[in-house]
Amino acid sequence: MFAFKNYKLRHYDIKIVLYVLILSVIGILAIASATMNEGSSTYYKQIMGVAVGIACMLALSLVDYHWILRWRVLIFIGCAALLICVLLFADSEETNVKRWLPIPLIGSIQPSEFVKIGMIVFFAGFFQQNEERINSPAVVFGSAMLLAVPLLLIMAQPNLSTAIVFAIIFLVMIYTAKISYKWVFGTLAVTLPCLGIFLYLLSHGYTLFLRQYQANRILGFFGLAENTADIQLQQINSRMAIGSGQLYGKGLFNTTLESVKNGNFLMEEDTDFIFAVIGEEMGFIGSCVVIGLLTLVVLECIWLAARAKDLSGRLICIGMASLLAFQGFINIGVASFLLPNTGLPLPFISAGLSSLISVFMGMGLVLNVGMQRKAELL
Repeated sequence: MFAFKNYKLRHYDIKIVLYVLILSVIGILAIASATMNEGSSTYYKQIMGVAVGIACMLALSLVDYHWILRWRVLIFIGCAALLICVLLFADSEETNVKRWLPIPLIGSIQPSEFVKIGMIVFFAGFFQQNEERINSPAVVFGSAMLLAVPLLLIMAQPNLSTAIVFAIIFLVMIYTAKISYKWVFGTLAVTLPCLGIFLYLLSHGYTLFLRQYQANRILGFFGLAENTADIQLQQINSRMAIGSGQLYGKGLFNTTLESVKNGNFLMEEDTDFIFAVIGEEMGFIGSCVVIGLLTLVVLECIWLAARAKDLSGRLICIGMASLLAFQGFINIGVASFLLPNTGLPLPFISAGLSSLISVFMGMGLVLNVGMQRKAELL
């Protein structure tokens, strides 16, 4: 389990630790400012989440990822069981959305956030086991069927944005596992026309597998919904907040009436639209710092992936890189009105203990891979 003889502690990636700590501090400050008129409970929870997340990251960085991969089947079953428990036991009386699972003495957790890490571990082991047969139809279609289990359970919550994250992570990982371009181009040849047909049908009132509010968000972004103004309002306010920060921002914890945040024109300002608060109060410079730090974390994951000693280690790093890059891109794209409105947290920044702790856990696995990199590159 703790194969320290295989570790090179001098290769412990302190840069990753430093980057995520800075991002976490920025997140705590942004959340404290966003919720300054609502009490301090969210702010204190975020501090606690960062502390727990750091402990999990450091602990997992010392657990041999090969040992964890041995339990990948149980991890997969446990992830599926968690998602089933959400559908069975989650409280959905108010919103008809089942995403949070009540845990005695702890509170509520969002299992889908932890399942993201579990699926990265599972498919890293799965593709490693089938490395020589990665292009066989049995492996390709078998992995797709395995992916369908969490995807369908998450779609049932419903949580379309998280399901898309799962799909993107899977596609990046199977591509990294060196699947043939015949499969890649064949998939694109089928997917792109289907996407065009889907958008056409959506614009003509056929929601297909989407809930009505999901369809409205997509149509509203393109100005095709009946209540387009209401659908776009949150994102318009968010973009206005980011732009009003100009170069240096209005300052954290400001009380000016000119603030979009203080005027209560933003909703979910501590979670999905936390980047609007950063843009308004820290300005263009603060926004670039956040984007730059996230980019550095992603690049560091890719750098470690290139030096991993086996395919499973490479896939763990690439899986985390795709998770952080895609979620960061979507969150910032939604806040700046470049993408349709959907709810995804900004990694290490947004309020939410489940998301925060899960990404710290993923980074712990990346750090462990980094300490067991290829001998010829040491």
